[in-house]
Amino acid sequence: MRDDLESWQRLNVTAFVVSGIGTASPEVIGEPYADADGTAYLPMFRQPVLVFEGTKEVLTAAHGRALSRSLPMAVFTSDLFGTGNDRDNRAAVRAVGTDRLDLVGMAVHGPRNAVDKVPKGARLHP
Repeated sequence: MRDDLESWQRLNVTAFVVSGIGTASPEVIGEPYADADGTAYLPMFRQPVLVFEGTKEVLTAAHGRALSRSLPMAVFTSDLFGTGNDRDNRAAVRAVGTDRLDLVGMAVHGPRNAVDKVPKGARLHP
């Protein structure tokens, strides 16, 4: 994610982009949870989610590397902060060419050796 976002934006972007990975790659989702009283809870990712941050330029370069490796990817552009629903979100992304997307966040999934190269230049979010 971009390093110039407000705290609420960072949380929002992270939640949205990782949801794309969970829906496109259901094998990353574990089994449902239950507490000792039998109350059921939704399943979550099987593995940790690493969140990196960097400048706009770092994010743009990471996007290019993910595209060149044909990795499944979810994106969040700055335009999505001004929309209020899924339909308008998709239209906002669709209205801009790949090389002109104002990316503020993205999520990728794939083989570790390919994914590890994508966030080059970014740092692990504190």
